[in-house]
Amino acid sequence: MKLPALALLGCLIAVVVTVLLTVPFPVLPGAHPHVDVLRDFTPAQIARERAFHAAVRPPAYLSLVVGIVVAAVLGLTGLGARVVGGIPGHWTVKAVVGTALVLALGQLLTLPFDVQAERVLRRYGLSTQDWTGWTNDLVRGLGIKLATTAFVVVVVLALVRRFPTTWWAWGALATSLLIVAGSFAYPLVVEPAFNRFTSLPAGQLRTDLLGLATRDHVPVKDVLVADASRRTTALNAYVSGFGSTRRIVVYDTLLRRASPGEVELIVAHELGHAKQQDVLHGTIMGAFGGAAGICGLYLLLSWSPLLRRAGVTGAADPRVVPLVLFLGAITPLLVTPLTNLVSRHIEARADVHSLDLTGDVATFVASEKRLATTNLSDLQPNPIVYALFFTHPSEPERIALAREWERLHQ
Repeated sequence: MKLPALALLGCLIAVVVTVLLTVPFPVLPGAHPHVDVLRDFTPAQIARERAFHAAVRPPAYLSLVVGIVVAAVLGLTGLGARVVGGIPGHWTVKAVVGTALVLALGQLLTLPFDVQAERVLRRYGLSTQDWTGWTNDLVRGLGIKLATTAFVVVVVLALVRRFPTTWWAWGALATSLLIVAGSFAYPLVVEPAFNRFTSLPAGQLRTDLLGLATRDHVPVKDVLVADASRRTTALNAYVSGFGSTRRIVVYDTLLRRASPGEVELIVAHELGHAKQQDVLHGTIMGAFGGAAGICGLYLLLSWSPLLRRAGVTGAADPRVVPLVLFLGAITPLLVTPLTNLVSRHIEARADVHSLDLTGDVATFVASEKRLATTNLSDLQPNPIVYALFFTHPSEPERIALAREWERLHQ
């Protein structure tokens, strides 16, 4: 077996070992939750969320499919190679401009479906943005995606050209370091690009939330309020950052619509992630996964039939950019069911942590019901949809787990 293949296998084993060491199976020993949707949600609420998903999913799925098809056509037919090859200038110019063209074309062709999905969100009261704000977010997100993707592509091509036979090792190391750096930089660089944050004013809630973190032995620098209401009515909170940068972030929508007890429970859930170092463990998994991806990329770009199909001469050819972008787009979809499975267990553990910290099952159930009805969550997801798109357990599952916690802690 080639060394890159052994490295790929080693990275995958490292991911599996990290999962086994850090992810709870099961999250609540002795629990046998019974999900009963009709116990907590009325037929009218169920009908409303079903109507919403029946309206919003077709354009969302079409956007996903069209994006993949565009990437496949450009990456696997030679069309993308001819486009990039026709760009004048140094190979770095070809790589950057080629990346921009591929991403922009994909965004342009999926734009009608994204617009339709936004219209559905507005019709059901989940989006509060005007079209100017929506467009600004779209352009800002595309700009961040373009900059980061072009940077990664140029780095990979530079390594290929400098180290033709060992670039996979250098690329795996660079990717791992970038993932770790990005995880630390995200709350400081990316989050402020989409939201404005202000400190929660002094008062009982701020005191209670900081006291909750202290009681949980989770150091927190500040409690911030995100101006989420300018784009959504969804309710949420999270703990962001590491070490000295860690802060509790609460949506302003949550402060307006939820009781202090519900806010505390949601924050207790997020403190569970911080206490269990879920972001750090996820970063480690991501670093090993990214390294595995580079090793896999090396093996694929060494496969002559694939290179001929893409119309390129080798991994150092800048015309390989569309093929690399296609592989980068399709790979996450293939591993998503597994990553979502891991994520759902981690989220369930955080739910148990919030109950352990507060002991307030009644408020937990009320909070999940409020979140489900406000966010129009899918209460009875199709198994395929559940596997592909659910990073959290459904609200009925979370409520059932809370009642099992109560039974076990009578």
